[in-house]
Amino acid sequence: MKLSDFDYDLPPEAVASHPAEPRDAARLLDLRRDTLVDRIVSDLPDLLGQGDLMVVNNTRVIPARLEGRRGEAGISVTLHQRIAPDTWRCFAKPARKLRLGDQVEFSSILTAEVTALGEDGERTLTFTLAGDKLDQAIEAHGSMPLPPYIPRPDGPTRDDSASYQTIYARHKGAVAAPTAGLHFTPELMQRIRDKGVNMAEVTLHVGAGTFLPVKTDDVRDHRMHHEWGEITAPVAEAINRTRDEGGRIIAVGTTTLRILEACWKENGCIQEWQAETDLFIIPGFRFGVIDLLMTNFHLPKSTLMMLVSAFAGKGAIDQAYAHALKTGYRFFSYGDACLMERRDD
Repeated sequence: MKLSDFDYDLPPEAVASHPAEPRDAARLLDLRRDTLVDRIVSDLPDLLGQGDLMVVNNTRVIPARLEGRRGEAGISVTLHQRIAPDTWRCFAKPARKLRLGDQVEFSSILTAEVTALGEDGERTLTFTLAGDKLDQAIEAHGSMPLPPYIPRPDGPTRDDSASYQTIYARHKGAVAAPTAGLHFTPELMQRIRDKGVNMAEVTLHVGAGTFLPVKTDDVRDHRMHHEWGEITAPVAEAINRTRDEGGRIIAVGTTTLRILEACWKENGCIQEWQAETDLFIIPGFRFGVIDLLMTNFHLPKSTLMMLVSAFAGKGAIDQAYAHALKTGYRFFSYGDACLMERRDD
């Protein structure tokens, strides 16, 4: 299975630099059947049924991008995994300027020492603050970690602080948004409930590793970064009850899908679960939980292109992406969405 199998030509103008207004005015490509149907996100309640269960990821993005200095050199870091009250793994630019033992100053009260070196520009920083005090300093001095394909020469705007956060974001810890959820409004959520669709929340703290390119020609050699997630007992019960009663499980976003399928793969069922996962889904993966997936359009040659190809079938994804490009859909985090069903053939 080659990396080139998941490539496609994307013109720069197809990448969305701002979200749709209102959020649920974004386009929605319905590829549940053999015929593609152009819809908008606000049509979603009409595509779901009474007794279905929609599961969302309630992680909250933290201002994980920090600008600092090592001596005279400017350093930019994106935090991606907390490993101790005072210690974060991060991706640094330029990473070559950070060696073991170097000190980085982000503000008069926020400094850190490089305590480990990793691959792909990863560094481990141990800060002079810990716990809540470190969290408060990051909130004060960090900025929203927008993906590199959203151009902001002067940094994220005030609008981005709200736009790059779901309306149900609760648990701080993500350094990238679960972007399918960015399309939801309170009114849309209520219309879905009024249709008889139940709602549930899981947590998966999305890491900056989601932006790292796949560098192996054989995609099976790629290794994912770990991300922490949680499924509570009431949510596990709701999922199992829905399945027993013949309802469908709808995942809003690939992160929701990944934590549920990771739990299933490890335990053979959905149960209360707290763990780190590095689940990598490629064609041939056997899904055990999710029936429908709502997700955005993903980068060429990305792990998410592999995931949706595994879920809906590579032929269906190739056809959908060709249609989306031809008809002017907007791609990536601030772009449009698609709705697909699992194909096990």
